Amino acid sequence: MGFFNELLEVFQHIIKLDFKWFFENYSSAIYIILFLVIFIETGLVAMPFLPGDSLLFTAGIFAASGELDLAYLLFLLIIAAVLGDNCNYWIGRKIGLKVFQLKFRDKPIVNKKHLEQTELFFAKNGIKAIIMARFVPFVRTFAPFAAGIGKMNYNRFFIYDLFGGFLWVFSLTIAGYLLGEVEWIRKHIDLVCLGIIFLSVLPMLIEFIKAKKNKNKAV
Repeated sequence: MGFFNELLEVFQHIIKLDFKWFFENYSSAIYIILFLVIFIETGLVAMPFLPGDSLLFTAGIFAASGELDLAYLLFLLIIAAVLGDNCNYWIGRKIGLKVFQLKFRDKPIVNKKHLEQTELFFAKNGIKAIIMARFVPFVRTFAPFAAGIGKMNYNRFFIYDLFGGFLWVFSLTIAGYLLGEVEWIRKHIDLVCLGIIFLSVLPMLIEFIKAKKNKNKAV
């Protein structure tokens, strides 16, 4: 029970992006925590709600202040992102739709709606969706899973995924690193992260509104 409570506390601070708490309680082990968050968010279809974009940006801010090593951070998190996607790909390829039968307290662990949204994303964008999905919450988690279910050629998937993982981690972390020098941003990290989340889900929101309008026109 003690371990579960500690895990729950860690999870709560991850959602809040409370880096200062992690520094105080885990010191340099924060690198392991960041690695695991990125790996789990991209590697497990049941965990698409973890803060990927905002976590990378916030990590960049703390790298700018010297509390994290930028080069080590980039190297570690790019590996986490690529490994996570590859794990997710093989879950989709080997287990497939059976994952939707898994339940916790009579509720599905994985929401099939997110897979349907990802399939539409693939249909619209093709193979480049592997790269583009990196910047879209939920779709980011389900894209490699959908690629595995569809038995996409692995070598082709890996090349696009490697580039997408590098681009995602590098761009958001460096953005945080460069903008971390701005005093207002350092003092209002919470607001900045909310803004990143909003911008991340905006494309999905626009697509949802378009789909609803088209559906109403068809009726």
